[in-house]
Formats: sequence, structure tokens, C-alpha cells
Amino acid sequence: MKAPSFAYAKPRTLAEALELLARHGEGARILAGGQSLIPTLNMRLSSPEILVDITGLREFSGIEVSGGKVKIGALVTHAQIEKSAEIRQHVPLLAQAAPHIAHAAIRNRGTLGGSLALADPAAEYPACAVALDAVFTIASSRGERKVKAADFFKGLFETDLEAGEILTAAEFPMGGKSAFLELTRRQGDYAIIGLAAHDSRFVFFNAGAKPVVVNTRKSLAETKTALAKELDPPADLYNSSATKLHLAGVLLERAWNTLSTSR
Repeated sequence: MKAPSFAYAKPRTLAEALELLARHGEGARILAGGQSLIPTLNMRLSSPEILVDITGLREFSGIEVSGGKVKIGALVTHAQIEKSAEIRQHVPLLAQAAPHIAHAAIRNRGTLGGSLALADPAAEYPACAVALDAVFTIASSRGERKVKAADFFKGLFETDLEAGEILTAAEFPMGGKSAFLELTRRQGDYAIIGLAAHDSRFVFFNAGAKPVVVNTRKSLAETKTALAKELDPPADLYNSSATKLHLAGVLLERAWNTLSTSR
């Protein structure tokens, strides 16, 4: 299928982008990497009046390390995260997650901000952001505001972003122990179930409408018992809820052992 007709604009400044969003309201959609948006357009699942292409806003394409935090611009690609020495050193959870995202061609185009703003429950970055207690910067014509990752994801493809707002960056604290695991039918597929773990916070993805946090207890056995009570993953075409819950327990044990041996 072909996409419906729409207008296109590529602003040169953030102010210009925000003005376009304010003018068109719900009829505007932001184009960053386009790896999720373009397919939805072609399948006519989305029909915006105008695409606002923010890829020209180069100020959101950098990685900054300062004050015990790593700030990653919304336009940084998955491939850049995967290859970044700074991220590998200071935020290893993201470096571990990036190679699991689809395929190389998509990682070369897809962006951190696009993935976070889409809030796909099967995506890797939202769970990583919650596990790391990341803070997002959101810009609008009213100024900037900060939102914690745990408060940003509201439900299935639903976030705290309001009309006229752009997610411009995410800040991740440095330090701590991390483990990232996911199970897929084939390399590049969405995860059957996945886990982003950082210190004592274990966050599962593709286990609900948004990232699901399971805080660890004193022992692995107690944590697995809590998991069975707190996690109720939806079934899909290939796996029942019970199967996904069992696999979640497998990932939890692997991550627990990984973190324990790295302490």
C-alpha cells in the first residue's frame, strides 16, 4: 500500500519545529528515524496532515558525559549507541541492548527518541530507561520540562507527551551493574520476552502494555515467587501467557546470576 497524502516540513530550528506542531496540533507527526512511522503510513494506520522532519536539528544528535550522567540526544541512532565507547563504559545496559534491535539497516536510521516516544511495549529502550531511572527532556513552546522514565510510559503506545511537545534528550546515571537479556524466535524479531536489569531493578518488556518493574527481594527464590504474582504477560500468536511467564523466570535467574558474579 501507499501512504496517504500529507504535507512535509523540515524545520531548521527547534523553535520552528515547535511552531509547526502548535499550528497543526493533532494533525502533525514528528519524523525522526522513521523506522516505525513510515510503515504505519504505508499501511494507512496513520494519516497525518503534515510530517515535521526534525532530523535537521543537529543539536539533538550528540552524546555528552558530565556530572555523573550521560545525556543522549533524541536523534542519536541505535547504531551510534551500539558503537559508542562512552555508552559502553558508562551506560553498558544500552550498549548491550542496541544490537538486539531489529537489523543493521534499521539501527542505522532508527533513533533513541523515536523508540522512546513510540513506547512500543516490545521495544528494548523503554525498559532500559525505566531500569536505569532515566530522565527525559521534553520541549514545547512553553519551555522545557523533565519527566522520569517511570512516569513517561503510560500504556500501550501511550506516553506523557502532549500535543506540541518534542522529546529532545534522555539522561542516564552512570555506574551500577547491568544485565540485558531477551529471547526471540529469530535474530531481529521482537522479543518473546525481554529483561533489562540494573542493580536491584528488573524491568521486563513485551510483558504488558508498558515496561513492567519487578523489584528484587533478598533471594532469587523470593524474587521468582514475586515474579509469578506481579507479572501477567499477554499471550501472542506463538506463545501462551504461561510460557512467557516461565521464560521470564528463566531470564530473571540468568540476570540474577550475572549480576551476582559481577559484584
